[in-house]
Amino acid sequence: MSINRKELTEIAALAKLKIADEALGEIAVAMNDIKDMIDQMDEVAAQGIEPMSHPQDMMQTLRADVVTETSHQEALLSLSAQADETHYLVPKVIE
Repeated sequence: MSINRKELTEIAALAKLKIADEALGEIAVAMNDIKDMIDQMDEVAAQGIEPMSHPQDMMQTLRADVVTETSHQEALLSLSAQADETHYLVPKVIE
């Protein structure tokens, strides 16, 4: 069963897509090509094959979750012309 222009127009309306009439033919051909490829894939015997997240049987090497950076907040705030304990103080610019 192939997708025709009428069905493609209905699908586009459901998806709230505006497709120019001149493009409908080209899109219908592309959709039918995709459908044919899926039909080919359905013919492959895949029973008993476990799904994989990656084609190679590998494990991701993980690093320890430790803090490696220290806070420079005090040093940076000391460089400011005006600051309170945790924020830079700036003049009011919007009334």
